[in-house]
Amino acid sequence: MGYTVQYYDLVLAAIFATMGLGAGVGVLTSLALPTAVTVAGVAAALLIAHGLFVNGPVDGPEDLTDEVDALN
Repeated sequence: MGYTVQYYDLVLAAIFATMGLGAGVGVLTSLALPTAVTVAGVAAALLIAHGLFVNGPVDGPEDLTDEVDALN
């Protein structure tokens, strides 16, 4: 059985690409590197927020009430 790309794989790749693009813009243009990386970081934070709160890793609110057996 082969591996299929999941939503969170794409989120991680997008975070990496966003930060790399910010660093590239900072190095290759006249925009200051800290400014470019900060703007990229804000964009990456928005991607993380979307992955956590808009398209969260649970199917529904009832999943949040399940006990975690690994901690017992």
